[in-house]
Amino acid sequence: MTDDTMLPFSFPAVHAKKVTAAFDGGRLTSNGGVMLLAMAERRLGLADTLARVFPDRRDPTRVVHSLVDMFRARMFAICCGYEDADDLDHLPVRSGIQARLRSPAGYRSRLCSQPTLSRLENSPRLRDVIRLTYTLVDAWMDSYPREPESVTLDIDDTCDVVHGHQQLSLFNAHYGRTLLPADPRL
Repeated sequence: MTDDTMLPFSFPAVHAKKVTAAFDGGRLTSNGGVMLLAMAERRLGLADTLARVFPDRRDPTRVVHSLVDMFRARMFAICCGYEDADDLDHLPVRSGIQARLRSPAGYRSRLCSQPTLSRLENSPRLRDVIRLTYTLVDAWMDSYPREPESVTLDIDDTCDVVHGHQQLSLFNAHYGRTLLPADPRL
């Protein structure tokens, strides 16, 4: 079989600028979007704002990662598709997320571990959660030049019925709708 693809290849020009695709970039990261995300977060100061209203109940003599760094790591990871906190343990030292979150010690410092992030996520008390909620709503409202007349929350309440005995299927009952029994032929 012959390889019909000639590399690099060009795309149509955009505003008289040549656009070329080449795949000889060497060591690249698929998390390049985190650079833009980091700039937006720093401009908004969201991690700093959340860390100011979140009580740090950790022993100061044992703290390695600041609350701000932990909030940023979690936000960036979720936005880049790493929803599970354990993913940060496996990112290469020179990944885009690592580059945006590195401490003054440089690339050799690692992101916070999964147990550290789990403790952070499980530590808030009800008052803390309410305070964080108000802080996020205030930040969202501050993004408008004036208060909007109305807000529409578009919540997808699609009923996704689960068939069979799948793990955690009991959470998929929709407004009292019973789940269909498993097919006896399976």
